[in-house]
Amino acid sequence: MIIKTSNLVKIYRTDEVETTALNEVNLEINEGEFVAVMGPSGCGKSTLLNVLGMIDSPTGGEYFFQGEEVGRLSERKRANIRKFNLGFVFQSFNLIDELTVFENIELPLLYTQVPAAERKQRVEELLEGMNIMHRRNHFPQQLSGGQQQRVAVARAVVNKPKLILADEPTGNLDTANGDEVMKTLSDLNAQGTTILMVTHSQYCAEFGNRIIRMLDGQVVTENVVRQYL
Repeated sequence: MIIKTSNLVKIYRTDEVETTALNEVNLEINEGEFVAVMGPSGCGKSTLLNVLGMIDSPTGGEYFFQGEEVGRLSERKRANIRKFNLGFVFQSFNLIDELTVFENIELPLLYTQVPAAERKQRVEELLEGMNIMHRRNHFPQQLSGGQQQRVAVARAVVNKPKLILADEPTGNLDTANGDEVMKTLSDLNAQGTTILMVTHSQYCAEFGNRIIRMLDGQVVTENVVRQYL
């Protein structure tokens, strides 16, 4: 099992108001699964992704990543786990405009101090596999939305993470480009990468093997679309 939460709570507080974004969420995700999280805006989907991605800390409850309780770790320790184990794909791509396609994909490898020759090999394999080798020296602004998202997916997987967290990965794309990104995620899952994806799209959700629905910070239903291998 890669993820397990027990009564996970996240509360945001200001001087005037207290908002419960996650309300005792219990969740288990096994290695190799492709899980989609659905629900209306404001139901806690993105907050859940941020907590599971160790970008944010829970207010209460427990979060186990690969059997280790990580909810109470310092930011430094969380960051260390993140960079070696997690890949993130965002709706808005989050590419660095000043870097080429090659350099954007290479960036996580610099953080983990992978040697230059291996960096070049890994990036070129992904450029080839995602059919964007001809764009390697282009900048993000010179790419279509679908190409930018493929670069973002390549950057997310270049460190060979155990888990990819995708937040509305097709939200800014037309149908054809969205299909391409979903096929890429499915192929990565078929190769053994665990994927947790937040989406508003029932169509995209059905690429996964399990759909979790949230409402008011709680998991309300879970259904299996297909058995995972």
